[in-house]
Amino acid sequence: MRSTSNTVYLILSGSIFFLVAMLHLLRLVYQWPIVVGAWTVPHWVSNVGLPVASGYCVWAYWLCRN
Repeated sequence: MRSTSNTVYLILSGSIFFLVAMLHLLRLVYQWPIVVGAWTVPHWVSNVGLPVASGYCVWAYWLCRN
């Protein structure tokens, strides 16, 4: 049996990863630039970040249901 604190943790982390995945998707769709200092972050970072964040989101919700 899963404790309440574990369930809250999984829902919270899944929601955060969902938001991160949506930001990656929006960045790819709208071609938003990201500049950190003098470095412009290439779009391939979002191409990698989108499936990774989506996978963690699905995994957290899957663990919460089981």
